[in-house]
Parts: sequence; C-alpha cells; structure tokens
Amino acid sequence: MALEARGARARRVRRMAMGLGTAALVAVLIADVSTERAAQAAAPAAQPSAPEGGPTDEVFRKGEGGFVVTEIAYGLGTEGKDACPNGMTGGIRALIEAYAKTPAGQKREGEEEQRYERRLSTAVSTTADGKNICMHPELGAPDPNWRMVADRNVKAEGIDLDGQDSAPGKRPAAGTCAHRDFQGTHGERGVDNQFFRVAGCTTGFQSNAQGNGWQTEMLTGSWGIVVSLKGVDDPRNDREVEVGIYANADPIQLSAARAPLSYATYAVEQNPRYRAVTKGRIVNGVLTIDPVDVRFHNIVNSMNDDRVLRDARLRLTFTADGGMEGYLAGYTPVEDMYNLQYGARASKNAKGELAPERQRILTSVGRSGALGHSCQGAYQALYAAADGHRDPATGRCTSISTQYRIRLAPAFVVDRATQSINAPLITR
Repeated sequence: MALEARGARARRVRRMAMGLGTAALVAVLIADVSTERAAQAAAPAAQPSAPEGGPTDEVFRKGEGGFVVTEIAYGLGTEGKDACPNGMTGGIRALIEAYAKTPAGQKREGEEEQRYERRLSTAVSTTADGKNICMHPELGAPDPNWRMVADRNVKAEGIDLDGQDSAPGKRPAAGTCAHRDFQGTHGERGVDNQFFRVAGCTTGFQSNAQGNGWQTEMLTGSWGIVVSLKGVDDPRNDREVEVGIYANADPIQLSAARAPLSYATYAVEQNPRYRAVTKGRIVNGVLTIDPVDVRFHNIVNSMNDDRVLRDARLRLTFTADGGMEGYLAGYTPVEDMYNLQYGARASKNAKGELAPERQRILTSVGRSGALGHSCQGAYQALYAAADGHRDPATGRCTSISTQYRIRLAPAFVVDRATQSINAPLITR
C-alpha cells in the first residue's frame, strides 16, 4: 500500500507541475514532505557522453529545471602499488611506534598498559608546551611516514581546472603553482586533482573507506545541495543557460526502499553565503559552467563546517532517468580543507558558536586514528601539493584542486523561505 501511495503521489506531482503555478505547487508539496532517513550510498562513475534522448519533458518546464544531489564522494583514482610504490602513509600509529623505541618512550616500571599507551599517544600529539598538534598542526614536526601518490602512470577522476596539462618545468597557468596533472580515467589529459595526491596513499581514502563517510549525514537529512537551470531552450545543445548552485534547506526525501525520490520539492538556502549563480552551456547533453565560488554545509559528529570550493566548475551529463551525473570540482582553501577533513579547528555547534575544544580535539584525534594519518602530516602535505590561488607576495599556493563525483535526481527547486526541519532547533 505504501508503494501504491507513493506512485500516486508521483503522478499527482506531475499533474500539478503542469497545471499549477510555483506558489500553489510549493504550498501543496511542502505539506507532503517525507522525513525518512537513509544510509550512505556509493557515488557514481562519471559518463563521458550523454545518452540518446536526453532528459524528458518532465524535467524542464518553460525552460526551467531543478535537481538535487543524491550521491557525492571525493573523486580519487588509482590505488595500490602503482599509486603508492613506497607504501602507505604510516599515520599516528607509525609515530607512536617510532617514539616507543626511544629512551623516553620505554615502558616504565609498574606502568599499566593503558596508561602507557595514553602516554605514548599524548607525546606524539602534543607540543613541548602542551598544545594539541591537531589544533596547531603548523607546530608539529615533519611526518617522515607520509606518502604522496606517485607522479607517473596513475589515473585520477575529475576534470581540467586550469586549462592546460600541467607538469613540473612547464610554466604553470596564471595564479597557480607548478604541479603534475593526472591522466583521467577515460584517457583525458590535464586532470587537476591534487587532493587525491595528498590522500590517495592514506588507508582511510581507499575505495569504500571511511574518508568519504560524510555523505551519510546528507542522506539522513542534515544538509544537501540543489541545482537549478533556467533559460534552457534545448536540453541537448544550448549556448547559454543560467545555473544556480545552492545549499538545500530541506532534507532529502526517500522512498520506502530508502532511496532518494525523483521530483520531490526542495527550497534553497536563503543565506547568501550558500548561494551561487553563474552562466553555463549544454553541448551534446553535457552541462558545463563558468567558474564560481560555492559553499555548502557539512555536518558530522553534530558539528558544523563549511565545504568550500573556489572557482568551482561542473561537468554533468544528462542521464536517461532525467538526472545528471559527473563532477563538481574546484579549489579548496588549504586551511578550510584541513579544518573540514582533518583538524576540526573551526567546527561549530548548532548555535553557530565554536564547538567545545575537547569535542574538537577528540574528533580530530579520532579521525587520525580511524583514517590512518597524522594531523601535522596532513597539514604539511596539503600545502606541499597546493596548486591554486598563488599568493603573489609569498609565491605559495593557498588552495588545492579538489574533485567531487556526484549524481543528481530531477526535483522541483523553489527559491523561497521555509521553516525546514533542517533549521537548527535553537533558531526556531
């Protein structure tokens, strides 16, 4: 009966889309919002070209269409010995084992095992004056056990961001630093994915590892991303369309099978920090855009961070089911990437206040143990591989090319304020 009811609702949505205006449609649909929750889903592989037929008439009405991101993960690449011929990153465990071999790291007479382990962990994660290294990674000694992805014969997911096939010794594109691009998984050249170079030899960033686990919170309703297209005359070839990329103000609606529903209604975030609009174009069913800065919510362990991309680009292929899939890519400021993925230095609570230091420290230390890295090693590697937004005063790049593999389902995207269940309780 539940499945029949959902089928009837989907048919009712299509009829209302043809017969009602936006305001009336939203009023009816918001009352019918589903609050089901989902488990994490694997991200899709990008397709090189659009299928025949393209999106159906249901996707675009009067030249406008909406989409909701249903799957997202880092675009990474080749694994194993080809990518990491010198082995995997040792992480915090390797630092502890090395310290245990020093005179200061020897077990003391009568020292209990648990207390001994805690002393070793504290020694390698704390500065001489008592500061936690995850909160102050710039103070940590170099990590001799960090491994970067090899330069040659390694393929990576993603798209070209700087307009050239970069290589050491070759003049870098304006505003970037010298680096070696990857070959793409479909043989394309010039893929900018330096975050993969940093993380690809870390155990937590292998296929289906915990490093991409932040999607779980998206599917359980904490945050989301929606995309709108306007001015679409031909969904297979159009020289100019308007593309909006927004944080989603509503939780993703799910079926009884806990899969994201197509043609659900979502309101966009009204805070201008989480809204971006740019020009795009469609060529043979593939959407690309002019670079634009974007920012999304990221909520993990009840703490809020921003997921930031500067000069972001989309390369999305329309799929036969009316959705899109491909890449969202750009340059993440190094400090933001460290805080988001490793150190939790700037994580906030639901009130927008800095989360308690103990919670931030425990989260960052827990990540290092679970994902197999050290905080100082990650921080140093991010800056060593940074390839974007070169500071003319220092010559140092301050951002790192980052690729996200995404899939989107067709949706009704409306730009109006709503008291979403995503709104923090404190603001209601």
